Amino acid sequence: MLSAAFDVMFWIECRVSKRESIVRKLIDLSHTIEDGLVTYKGLPAPIICDYLSREQSKGIYAEGTTFQIGKIEMCSNTGTYLDSPFHRYENGKDLSELPLESVASLDAIKITVPEAVTIIDREYLKKTNVSGKAVLIQTNWSRHWNTDQYYEGHPYLTEDAAQYLKENGALLVGIDTYNIDDVSGNERPVHSVLLGSDILIVEHMSNLELIPSDNFKFYAVPVKIKGFGTFPVRAFAEIQG
Repeated sequence: MLSAAFDVMFWIECRVSKRESIVRKLIDLSHTIEDGLVTYKGLPAPIICDYLSREQSKGIYAEGTTFQIGKIEMCSNTGTYLDSPFHRYENGKDLSELPLESVASLDAIKITVPEAVTIIDREYLKKTNVSGKAVLIQTNWSRHWNTDQYYEGHPYLTEDAAQYLKENGALLVGIDTYNIDDVSGNERPVHSVLLGSDILIVEHMSNLELIPSDNFKFYAVPVKIKGFGTFPVRAFAEIQG
């Protein structure tokens, strides 16, 4: 009996020890969406309000029982959001058609670009193995979030950089700026190249300075909506060590 009890205790201690040795940390990489927030200049800000307030609910439910049901009217390009191929291409996959494997638990890397750099070409990507990875590009432009500066002169990728990511097997590309493309003209070559190859895009990220350059997982799961190409996500990194 004593031997059996000892074996059970040893097994429990081993399990606890193993669990404690795997420290998991989740880091939020998303901006907060609130009423009136402008994400993209020229697009309407979200309207967030009560559909049913707690005070109104008092007349519906038993005494002491209240609920709040919210209502939101917003453009799909709000906050930190994911672009699916349908955003750019009529016959591309929409949000409802994205497999979970394409937006959750992705092996990921981070590439840090100096703050003085605006035009990000393939030279900033070539030293990193992007194959089979979510590639997150840190420019620290998110420090201007919710200011007038955020909309002017942001860092962006070139078409050549997008071609490099496509040719070398990137699965998803995220960036912490106003747009992954140069918006001074009407063309959007980075969106065209990446989304045309089913490489998803996450824009308006934050807190990239808090994550390591590799050995982490990335999540950016949107709501499963038919006929939508873009929607906000709760993007985050999972770090184990």
